[in-house]
Amino acid sequence: MKKLIFLGPPGAGKGTQAQILSSSYHIPHISTGDILRKAVKEQTPLGQKAQSYMDQGELVPDHLILDLIKERLSQPDTEKGWILDGFPRNVSQASFLQTLLKDLDSAADYVLNLEVPDEVLVARLLGRKRKDDNEDTIRRRLEIYHKDTVPVISFYSDRHMLKAINGNTSMEKVTASLKAIIDE
Repeated sequence: MKKLIFLGPPGAGKGTQAQILSSSYHIPHISTGDILRKAVKEQTPLGQKAQSYMDQGELVPDHLILDLIKERLSQPDTEKGWILDGFPRNVSQASFLQTLLKDLDSAADYVLNLEVPDEVLVARLLGRKRKDDNEDTIRRRLEIYHKDTVPVISFYSDRHMLKAINGNTSMEKVTASLKAIIDE
């Protein structure tokens, strides 16, 4: 069983590494963004609620995200494990996740934090050439990350669940570092 939580700033390579490990270990890569987009596209009740917030340009509230995660972690393909990418984003989500996993008679095996310096992240994100990625928006996303998500690192560190990985190296080295921890 491999139940993994991926933390790290935007541009650290969480999605890429999650996809690689998802294939290697045959476990689902669960991205909150993907779940949201799928729920909205399929017009599920939760998707419709989320859409109403997104249409107004607002962030989808925690309780809706939490319901989507709960629904996803209850599906049969998660029995052998999963990789949570982009969740939890704040301490209240981390705390909720602990409770949810306990309710599902489960627990995360590892919380993996990809560490990459801000200047490297800015350069990486600018290199992706997405229309919403300019230096100001990238720096704003990093500010939000430092304010909201960095405390999550302490949350898991205090519970002796956190493993830090140097994400400022080649993709192959990051994958090898992650596999070394997971396969211990």
